[in-house]
Amino acid sequence: MTGDHEMKPGHLSKQRRALVAAVLSAATAAASAAIRISIWPWKGDKPYPQGDPLPVDLSTLPEGKLLTLNWQDKPVWVLRRSAADLATLSKKTAIELTDAESKESVQPATCRNPHRSIRPEIFVAMGLCTHQGCIPYLSEGKGFICPCHASQYDLAGRVFDDGPAPANLVIPAYRFASDQQLVIGEDA
Repeated sequence: MTGDHEMKPGHLSKQRRALVAAVLSAATAAASAAIRISIWPWKGDKPYPQGDPLPVDLSTLPEGKLLTLNWQDKPVWVLRRSAADLATLSKKTAIELTDAESKESVQPATCRNPHRSIRPEIFVAMGLCTHQGCIPYLSEGKGFICPCHASQYDLAGRVFDDGPAPANLVIPAYRFASDQQLVIGEDA
């Protein structure tokens, strides 16, 4: 090489390193924004997900069983909660939960209650963690746990404040067509 500044192979100048760091930071921010936009498309003009009605037969769903369905290319859950499950929900305190009263939650008005559902024993929610969109799993006695970063939700989809998830699970529009059938995607 000619000139006063001879560079060794694999050596980057401070300016070049700063440029690379800035470009990588911008790319990471853009990718993060794109992921959040694609995961939560309804946050902009709709208060909660709706449309594309999906009928669900509840007649064979036993207590404690979680039914996972594909709706709008996303997992949606239907859980039949027991009386014991419902009793544990009332024991959770505002100290433990990020949004205990679901004031900041994405949900229909009919689900703005302690059990976050139209009927207490039937819980319906989008099966996506509100942190990065991973799919939590149902853990007996613990509620829902995100495998990616260990955010934890109770059986009403309310997030505990000791994890990275910023909000409760999203509740889509749904209604009961009969005692044993609900329709996801339509308002009550």
